[in-house]
Amino acid sequence: MSSDKFIHERKGAWQRLEDLLTLLDRTRLRRLHREEVRELGRTYRRVASDLAVARAESRDPRLVNYLNNLVIRAHGRIYRAGSLEGGHRVRDFFARDFPRTFRRTWRYTATAFAVFMIFAAIGFIGTKWDVEFSEIVGIDAGWRETRTEAGVRWWEELNEANQVGGAFIMANNISVMFQAFAYGALFGVGTLYAMAFNGAHIGAVLALTYRAGYGNELLTFMSAHGVIELSCIFLAGGAGLLIGSAMLLPADLSRLDALRLRGREAIQLIVGCVPLLVLAGIIEGFISPAPVSPIYKVSIAVTTGVALYSYLALAGREDAKENFQ
Repeated sequence: MSSDKFIHERKGAWQRLEDLLTLLDRTRLRRLHREEVRELGRTYRRVASDLAVARAESRDPRLVNYLNNLVIRAHGRIYRAGSLEGGHRVRDFFARDFPRTFRRTWRYTATAFAVFMIFAAIGFIGTKWDVEFSEIVGIDAGWRETRTEAGVRWWEELNEANQVGGAFIMANNISVMFQAFAYGALFGVGTLYAMAFNGAHIGAVLALTYRAGYGNELLTFMSAHGVIELSCIFLAGGAGLLIGSAMLLPADLSRLDALRLRGREAIQLIVGCVPLLVLAGIIEGFISPAPVSPIYKVSIAVTTGVALYSYLALAGREDAKENFQ
């Protein structure tokens, strides 16, 4: 094929690729119409094929150089856009998708919170009334005698090795969160049990320290990191209940479709909680056990609580009207 005929037959595709690349210079790949994205891929492959033909058959160095530059330009724009899209997806998830999912599913989180608090009250009142009640919620007599009754401030041990303690706390908190979520596969009953048990356990430990005369110290220690940490546990519980509800109450959807829909929302809640739990672990490892005034720890609790729930309630509303459903 002559060089002129080759150019005449193929130049339309080359020009179209240039037009699409010019469009990409003014916007992001994700803002292109789906058909334009498909056309970009098809045209890029066609021009790359034309470059291979031109190198093999054409003696026109200007044509080869033009096509080579066009292919390099297209390759750079497509793959650079793809890598940037990954960053945009992460940003958009935390700026919009995660808080919106929380607002759509807040009733499930509220249910997990209510179960936790009810059993925390039961654990506290029961143990305050009768110390042996704590054994019902998994606190053995040996731990009680060597820790709370002996007046040991065990949380202060974290201050001796902040980095190791902080890393352990992060891993433990994330493990508890995933357990609360995974138990949702037991038709939601497992998640309710996890919320009830953890609530009763914490309530009983608090009661034991109050009986020993230093409950306020433990409460102060818990305050700095507790708002974020417990919020994530409630969110994980809500995610588990989403899975359970899809299995038991799929509404007008098939169970498979309900699992797909609510499972996607549940996973978004869990993914959104992971960096929050990392932050809670850092606070618990470095600030909560520090020998500073309780006012600072309570201030951190208030600040993180206001910031977290302002974010969950308001982020992502600027481009869509939303209501609590």
